[in-house]
Amino acid sequence: MKTVGIIGGSGYTGGELLRLVINHPKLILDFIYSTTKPGTLISETHQDLLGQVELKFTDHVNTEVDILFLCLGHGNSSIFLENYTFSDTTYIIDLSNDFRLRKDAKFNGREFIYGLPEINRNIIKKAKSIANPGCFATAIQLALLPLAKENKLNSTIHINATTGSTGAGVQNSSTNHFSWRNNNLSWYKPFTHQHLGEIKETLNKIQGKDTDVLFLPQRGNFTRGIFVSAYTLFDGNLKDALKLYEDFYKEEPFTQVSKNEVHLKLVINSNQCFLHLHKHKDQLLITSIIDNLIKGASGQAIQNLNLMIGWEEKLGLQLKTSIF
Repeated sequence: MKTVGIIGGSGYTGGELLRLVINHPKLILDFIYSTTKPGTLISETHQDLLGQVELKFTDHVNTEVDILFLCLGHGNSSIFLENYTFSDTTYIIDLSNDFRLRKDAKFNGREFIYGLPEINRNIIKKAKSIANPGCFATAIQLALLPLAKENKLNSTIHINATTGSTGAGVQNSSTNHFSWRNNNLSWYKPFTHQHLGEIKETLNKIQGKDTDVLFLPQRGNFTRGIFVSAYTLFDGNLKDALKLYEDFYKEEPFTQVSKNEVHLKLVINSNQCFLHLHKHKDQLLITSIIDNLIKGASGQAIQNLNLMIGWEEKLGLQLKTSIF
């Protein structure tokens, strides 16, 4: 058994990570650190955990834990690690964007490996520190990796992706409360979203050249999930594309290629990514769906942890979806 500390456990991502940790057969929750709720029962914030977790949030950090998850806002993980020192044997998984880009990967004697198992599985297995990918970045990269591997991304990639309100975090804002979100749809950060950096870095590394990506993120009027539609020129037929994707993902436990059209509820509350391909004239349309809080965050963090320690990759991640 390994002990776990969670830094920043009162938000959506921290709450989902907490649920996964307490149901993982080889993990013991040691503490959840919070600057806003110390001394408060965890079940008062995450009320579905009544009777399952007796711990309280704390403002004390146990630097002797085996595993540390950082569920902090962007820019705060590096500040936290400046103030606390952990053993070289401690596994650290950061869910912010502080260490995802190669220029930021080395920090205080640690090197953070980009934690997308579908391309970095072998180096993740040797890592002590992981930069967990962003939610949009996960769904978009999984949609495009097979094409990049075969050097097929030779023209502009157009991406429209809609995320649920939990993607904006637990703090209230003018665009995530019920009255604004309900029966509403809007775009934000057009062509400039912060996840573009990690997306392009991966694609450019695989292809060995710059990739032109036009990404339009949208706010959906639902709570969780990401629905990605990406299209680009493809010189083969649909059968060629399907073979390319099926071959690439045939050994992957959490990425599935569906011959049926997909809808978002299929993956909610799971660590799965479902992909669907459609060919129209010279354009290949790739649809990619994930749960932004699971495969897009906390589930992928557990998947990475399993790989780092040498456990079975699906351990603690055989989750029940709810499609109705």
